Amino acid sequence: MSVETISPVAGPDSRLSRSGRSIRTVAGVLADGTACYAPFGEVVVVDGALVTCHLCGRSLRSVTAHLKAHGWTKAAYCEAFGLERDQSLEGPPTRKLRAAALTARLVFDASIQEGSAVGRERARAGGLTRDAARAARGRPLPEQRRRKALRSLAGVSPAAVARANTRRARQRLAEVAAAAARRAGYPDIRALVLARAADGASLAAISREAGLHKDWMSRHLGEIDPAAAAAVRPLRPDRWDAGWRPALRRLGFPDVASYLRERHTVQHQTISAIAAEAGLSQHAVVSALRRHQLDRTPHAAKRHASVQRAAGVAAGLGFASMADYLTRRRAAGWTWSAIAAESGQPPSWIRRQAVACGLIALGPGGRARAGGHPRR
Repeated sequence: MSVETISPVAGPDSRLSRSGRSIRTVAGVLADGTACYAPFGEVVVVDGALVTCHLCGRSLRSVTAHLKAHGWTKAAYCEAFGLERDQSLEGPPTRKLRAAALTARLVFDASIQEGSAVGRERARAGGLTRDAARAARGRPLPEQRRRKALRSLAGVSPAAVARANTRRARQRLAEVAAAAARRAGYPDIRALVLARAADGASLAAISREAGLHKDWMSRHLGEIDPAAAAAVRPLRPDRWDAGWRPALRRLGFPDVASYLRERHTVQHQTISAIAAEAGLSQHAVVSALRRHQLDRTPHAAKRHASVQRAAGVAAGLGFASMADYLTRRRAAGWTWSAIAAESGQPPSWIRRQAVACGLIALGPGGRARAGGHPRR
């Protein structure tokens, strides 16, 4: 719809031409120095029938026909003075006369009927809308349109504006998600996320693969597709084990927990040995032990070898355990030196076994207490 501003006839700052018509004084100057005799971005209608020319200030029934006298076209005129391209530059009576003449031609003129039919068909098919959008792309918003939009927005409540902005934002997110899914070869964003999450990919990795910001899925998936967000949430803990899968397939283990239990708890392999075998960092191994609630044993290989050595020495002397052997020998009055000589082990090793069995109490600084008599 065109916008018209009704102005009073020939105000105090107006003067009369020789023909007696009102000529308005200069209302402004364009950037190129062209004088403007009517407000920028407005069409001034005088006496309800005449339109003021921005270029000379004359009030005319049709400024469109008058522009030839200035050597201007309507398109250049509307663009220069901030008017919409479809803005009529004629007074209401003149427009009514033209409409009546066109109505008669629509009835009797075959060429007009044919052109009208073509136009209506293009309008139904959306061709006119697409052409208008293409023509408006990159063109600055006319001042007249901007003022009309501001007047319209003035009557809209802030809550309604916020709701409209929210709807547009959600629509935009949905369009971005659909385009990302198509680029990846999936029918929709849910199929993309569930397929990649099942392979162990994180939401950040999925976002990067889709050409989006790494946090895009984390921020917007719950809003775009709540069902997909709820479905992928239980899969997220498994993604921490994604890096283990090649090693598990190579070594023949079904999951990380069984592999770590076998290597660390049963075989007493160290963290560094497990990391080297799996091709991961020691930090990843420690994190996996904690995640699967398995106890970590520092120096597992050395401690296991020490236990095996103690069991072998006790068995060689005919005792069930090292604790049983040391307890009986000390009860019989044997000195630590005599016990070391009998077992064939260094005295320091015997003392460590005694500490482990609780036969020697350690004092401050890790030294044996006097009551233990470790050197006797």
